[in-house]
Amino acid sequence: MRPQPKPRVRFSRTAIAVVVAVIAGLIVAGRITGVVVDWLWFGSIGYVNVFWTVISAQALLFAAVFAVSASVIGASGFIAHRCARRPGSWQVEVAQAPGTPERISGMAEQLAPHIPWRISIAGAALAFGLVIAAGETSSWDLVLRFVHQVPFGERDPVFGKDIGFYLFSLPACIALKNWLLQLLFGSAIVAGLVYAIRGDITVEQMPRGLSRAATAHGSALLGLFFALKAWSYTLDRFLLLYGDNGVVVGAGYTDIHVELPVLWLLVGVAAAAAVVSWLNMRWLSYRIPAASLLVLFGSSLLFAEIYPALFERLYVKPSELQLETPYIKYNIALTRRAYGLGQIAVKPFPAELGLDLASLDANRATVDNIRLWDVQPLLDTYAQLQEIRTYYKFLSVDIDRYRLASGYRQVMLSARELEPSMLPENAQTWVNLHLLFTHGNGIVMSPVTEKSTEGLPSLYLQDIPPVASGGPTIVQPRVYFGEGGSGYVIVNGSVPEFDYPKGKDNVYTTYSGRDGVGLGSTARRSLFAWQYDDPNILLTGYITGNSRILLHRNIQDRVRTIAPFLMLDHDPYLVVSNGRLFWIQDAYTTSRWFPYAQAGTDDGANYIRNAVKVVIDAYNGTVDFYVSDPDDPLVRTWQRIFPGLFKPLAAMPQDLQQHIRYPEDLFLIQAQLYRAYHMDAPEVFYNREDLWQFPRELVGIDGANAPGTPMAPYYTIMRLPGEPHEEFVLMLPMVPNQRDNMIAWLAARCDPPEYGKLVVYTFPKDKLVYGPFQIEARIQQNTEISQQISLWNQMGSRVIRGHLLVVPIENSILYVSPLYLRAESGQLPELKRVIAAYGDRVVMAETLGGALAALFEQNAPLASPPGATADARARDALAHYDRAIERLKAGDWSGFGAELDALRPLLEALGGGRTQGRQ
Repeated sequence: MRPQPKPRVRFSRTAIAVVVAVIAGLIVAGRITGVVVDWLWFGSIGYVNVFWTVISAQALLFAAVFAVSASVIGASGFIAHRCARRPGSWQVEVAQAPGTPERISGMAEQLAPHIPWRISIAGAALAFGLVIAAGETSSWDLVLRFVHQVPFGERDPVFGKDIGFYLFSLPACIALKNWLLQLLFGSAIVAGLVYAIRGDITVEQMPRGLSRAATAHGSALLGLFFALKAWSYTLDRFLLLYGDNGVVVGAGYTDIHVELPVLWLLVGVAAAAAVVSWLNMRWLSYRIPAASLLVLFGSSLLFAEIYPALFERLYVKPSELQLETPYIKYNIALTRRAYGLGQIAVKPFPAELGLDLASLDANRATVDNIRLWDVQPLLDTYAQLQEIRTYYKFLSVDIDRYRLASGYRQVMLSARELEPSMLPENAQTWVNLHLLFTHGNGIVMSPVTEKSTEGLPSLYLQDIPPVASGGPTIVQPRVYFGEGGSGYVIVNGSVPEFDYPKGKDNVYTTYSGRDGVGLGSTARRSLFAWQYDDPNILLTGYITGNSRILLHRNIQDRVRTIAPFLMLDHDPYLVVSNGRLFWIQDAYTTSRWFPYAQAGTDDGANYIRNAVKVVIDAYNGTVDFYVSDPDDPLVRTWQRIFPGLFKPLAAMPQDLQQHIRYPEDLFLIQAQLYRAYHMDAPEVFYNREDLWQFPRELVGIDGANAPGTPMAPYYTIMRLPGEPHEEFVLMLPMVPNQRDNMIAWLAARCDPPEYGKLVVYTFPKDKLVYGPFQIEARIQQNTEISQQISLWNQMGSRVIRGHLLVVPIENSILYVSPLYLRAESGQLPELKRVIAAYGDRVVMAETLGGALAALFEQNAPLASPPGATADARARDALAHYDRAIERLKAGDWSGFGAELDALRPLLEALGGGRTQGRQ
């Protein structure tokens, strides 16, 4: 008995349409709910106008591109449908053509009569329009910048156009050209399919397998393509300013004298090809379009590729420096302009060996703020000492400065943030993750130089609630918005929020801040349950009429959501101001369209400004954008686009202004480029005669990262040469290319009113100044230090070498490096020694004071009191000196200063007596 065939499951057109409609409806619903949630959130933080500006621009751009694209592509398809012959008549025409076989593909006869042409063409046009419009919607910011652009105020040296044209207009023109190309290809595809199915195109009989209608239509589209290519070649003229021939970034000699004329030639060829193609709509020859394509692309290959390469090799290379000199000047000048390098002041630094204990005392603020704690060891120490509970975590360590009772101090601090994933697995319930554990609590702060006798940091702020021991008082320590903060939380529910542990009990709180979107209604709860795919939001009984949901709690995600057009610095930092916690996020305006400028970032940007300082309240979640560079044309354009988004820097609270700092990312980019672009003479730049590099240093366990890692910029408090008082600066030493001796150091000033000024201090070229890696070598060669390190490593501990700091004091250079110990089984690094170097001497001691005393005690000055004999004066001076050394070794800078103050009149009297004796 034969097995019965299984019945086939057939789906009706109606069922398929229902399934498609349901899928499309879910996609549209998801998109709509996302927009509604964003609207509610933007409204809750006071930036609803920003939301409407962006969403309106996206909607208008989508609608315009979709309408034009679908209309043009649909028109092309309907023209093809109207002009195409019936399959039978086309078969007769083909049969009558000389030299063609009397057969035709049966596809047209089988398909054409059964296709609903109008619906199919309209559907294809709509599909193409949707795809193209969806791709172009992301260009909303480009369109807004074009519409609201401001002039730059300077012109490029080749075409004489305002640089604003390159920043705003040229990118828009390129995007428009690319969209028109998509439109053209979409029109050709739809028309070609219509002609092919209707039998007007037969592949077997090409090139003669084209009907008159298909030939005319193709010629029209090809003419449009050639016209578009002609415009594209005119735009390519400006793109010459972004080239790189290995010598010049931007247009070089060959580009100006060969490529530019060739592009004008290709414009003429493309325009002629367009005219010929349109004339072919009457001539209907298949040879003319082929010949036009061959001529255009052949000319492009010959004149735009081969000829310039030969010219460059045979004419330019033998006299490269002479011919490229003007363009090297353009590259240097405009790169310096694009990165603000032209604002760097150059000052000499004599690099003398004149330091002694008296000069250290005169620069006590600098010495008191030499950073002995590196970020990673300190972060590990904070984690062991101050995380308190497993669900708290210190995510990063920030460096800042405060005016405290002890003086102007550089400190390191970190927020104690909540990390829900650190809760025990059985405690990671929905209620705990979203309703109970909602925020971190407090910060830890320590000075950069001090340590306890056990080698642990001295804490200015610690514990929960925060206890101040020399640091600023904190009134509101709760951290709802921070560097973690992924996911949403719901506040003001019927269950109180966990605040902090207290003995065996817990302390609870209720959020009273400004942030949050209300969840009082069932519609709101349903909306967020759908958006976050979390039915618990709708089903839970803990949500009340006063409940609110906090979104975008990660501060960088929060800023990017509001202002996606800004590039953010990698390191937002925490500030304590008037008892509250704030985050300051540096933000940049960037562009890849600055002419003649070297690219300086990973994404190819060749223009950058730290134009915006963003302040985020860690409790309220408020976000304020302050313009820190009002001369930047990009930020001025964004101010036109979003009138209510930006505030002047003067509107920032005065206390917060004292904590703005020069951002590290920008400084690193500028320093990287300044290595070459400090050379302003074209011949020196061409030969790379004075190329600088970042110094190398040894860091990590036993300094095992040999042959060394590039030194990173670091913040410090110091008195710059010639300045009246100490200030907070970001600095980085420089060494010559392929050498390790130090040649300069670059500093960015951070304190108002000198904020943002860059200074490079250059050393005499006829003097050897040890660089960081050379000092590292001297440290390793020091017998006492190397033996001690070997002994520690044999006793079950691991030695961690800290970063070597170059500390300019007056006209001299001091080197300081911390040394940490960590048990092999432990995670608590301890600061055990400080290594100091000056001139040819290297010492190691338990404290910074001890190291400096050991380093300078051989050169210590002696003095004597007035009216005493020379021997008595010497004995008294020696006594004061010995006591000063004892105070210094103990880290008692006040006592050390008092002893030096007592020593000063003795020195003066002794000097006067000797002078009188000689007279």
